[in-house]
Amino acid sequence: MAETVDLLLRGAWLTGRDGLVDIAIEGERIVAIDAIARPARDTFDLGGRLVTPGLVEAHIHLDKALLMDRISATAGTLDEALRLTAEAKRAFTAEDITSRAREVLDLALRAGTTAMRTHVEVDPIVGLTGVEAMLALREEYAPALDLQLCAFAQEGLVKAPGTEGLLRRALTLGADLVGGCPYNDSDGVEHIRIVFGLATAFGVDADFHVDFFDDADHLLVREIAAQTVRAGWQGRVTVGHLTELGAVPPFRQDEIIAEMLEAGLGVVCLPATDLYLMGRKDEFNVRRGLTPVRRLLEAGVPVALASNNIRNPFTPVGTADLAHMAFLASVAAHMGTPADLRALMETITVHPARLLRLPEYGLAVGCRADLVVWDCAGPEEAVATLAPRTLIVKRGRVTIEARREVIERWRA
Repeated sequence: MAETVDLLLRGAWLTGRDGLVDIAIEGERIVAIDAIARPARDTFDLGGRLVTPGLVEAHIHLDKALLMDRISATAGTLDEALRLTAEAKRAFTAEDITSRAREVLDLALRAGTTAMRTHVEVDPIVGLTGVEAMLALREEYAPALDLQLCAFAQEGLVKAPGTEGLLRRALTLGADLVGGCPYNDSDGVEHIRIVFGLATAFGVDADFHVDFFDDADHLLVREIAAQTVRAGWQGRVTVGHLTELGAVPPFRQDEIIAEMLEAGLGVVCLPATDLYLMGRKDEFNVRRGLTPVRRLLEAGVPVALASNNIRNPFTPVGTADLAHMAFLASVAAHMGTPADLRALMETITVHPARLLRLPEYGLAVGCRADLVVWDCAGPEEAVATLAPRTLIVKRGRVTIEARREVIERWRA
């Protein structure tokens, strides 16, 4: 008879497996995936439901979420979003940031997110208030979520003296990596250089918001790729938005993607924000304004879909549910075949886990047991129908159990 395990998920459907299997978990790890009956201290019968690794949010701004009740955006442009949010930051307190961030974190957890990277703004306006709030939340939510903190220079470095020093302090306090925003600075190339200087000095990864425009007038991603190779930081740099890449002809896309591959860059597409803010000056035949997700994936670039902002001037809607980003991308990026939908599931699991460099992530024996149970029988259905999540497991422990009751009174 097999040894007793801590947790057994019976009758699970796994992509790429024939028939249903049981997932046996001991401590924090998956110890068996098979159909062998074994005793367990806790057992859940899944009834053929889909199991995936935990969802990974690669790019979100917890510190400036849920601002629509205090900011009234009228133009809906990127410039307006930057200006209004910078003004709102002047009134931020640690308590205010913590309260709003908790609400979003709870939404994300219930949707199956088990790891997250949040960009925390560090500048002369807000100082280190956001970092201090997020450090406390990282500890508070540790039983249910791995939270990476990216100390982020939203307001620039060259045009915002003092920010570099604040970033150094944030990294010393415990921020996990450094983030830049060269499109919002007076000297984008110098901005990138400073960020790489901090990344290499502290031995941390770098994550850039870059080329967030309709037309290909900047393409600073090429400078990021070059500086990545120069610093020997391949595989440790992520770029978000990158909407300008969609505005160049295919042959130029291929050239740029080749440079990105050499540098080992990862890409984060932010469908809700990018669809909302891009194409604002187009009066007809309005552009989607997304980075070319399919082309990047086909070339071998890891692409993550992420939420970015939740209900603020950058994105007035949001649920912190990554399945919504995959659903949205299936339509906006023309990815609707079964193979496409399976690929989109990987953009909210496998690819972002690679960008965050999560150790022992996955759905195999020996992996850490961070898992999501979906109320459906396959990844295609999970993306296409926004299937509910019924069970969330973090480090081998059930953190969320969702129960739904629908009473169809009309049938009686």
